[in-house]
Amino acid sequence: MRRNFHVTPLSTLGPREVIGLDLGANLDPETVNDIRSLWNTSGGILVFRDQHLTAEQHIAFSRHFGPLFGGPEGVPLQDTVSRYIHPDHPEIYRVSNQVEADGTPKGRARAGTYWHSDVSFREQPASASILYGKQIPPVGGDTLFANGHAAYEDLSQTLKDTLAPLHAVHDFAVAAATQYARPVVIEGDFDGSNRAVHPVVRTHAETGEKSLFVNPGFTSHLQNFSAGESEAILGFLYAQMTKPDYIYRHNWRQNDLIMWDNRLNMHYAIADYGDEPRYLERTTVIGERPL
Repeated sequence: MRRNFHVTPLSTLGPREVIGLDLGANLDPETVNDIRSLWNTSGGILVFRDQHLTAEQHIAFSRHFGPLFGGPEGVPLQDTVSRYIHPDHPEIYRVSNQVEADGTPKGRARAGTYWHSDVSFREQPASASILYGKQIPPVGGDTLFANGHAAYEDLSQTLKDTLAPLHAVHDFAVAAATQYARPVVIEGDFDGSNRAVHPVVRTHAETGEKSLFVNPGFTSHLQNFSAGESEAILGFLYAQMTKPDYIYRHNWRQNDLIMWDNRLNMHYAIADYGDEPRYLERTTVIGERPL
């Protein structure tokens, strides 16, 4: 691999810091391939420091890794989140306690304060999420990432064999019932396009790694199990995935850009920053159907 940037490990789980690379530049194919290769060997988490990107540059960088939700591909996110979409760039989801859809102050709103994998309720969930920190609070606002591959690898072979044929239902209604204020949930969110069935253990399309692919934010239940059985099994898996051994905690710096792999990781935004401004912008790459 040819590198014109510096890479430093951030955790034994694989996440790495990248310094000296301007993602707003016109990246050549070899550099893009280097980034993809590094990403696939970093537990699916890369932290690019000191970025100064326009919305257009953020979108252009993200497109190197696939089509984007909200882009000309015609794949919108669910209707509810339309109030968080950038008014001039539908590919950008605004993670903020600062703005309404019309740009007016928002107050104490929080986003992502629950364990989830982005857009897992779609037939083709997100592969990469690419989040750019434009306004970071002086204290707090960290993001936790739980590595589903590491959590899976430490299970017994007997349990791995038991989980192999299982499928789970992912449904936006789970988050709508607990994480979104009822007034902002739109009836169109429940038209069937935000509900999908995926394997409990998925195989990464690029690396072949297996990982647990369930999350408390969007997973409704296991297929072909009673409600009690499903709750018990999923509860065990969530406890396994969120053990401290499998978690990377990211302490944001101004102008950080994090690229993470939803096929391997679920994440949780810690809302411990009070009224301090926090504003980030995210693009979301459409992935393949989980297998």
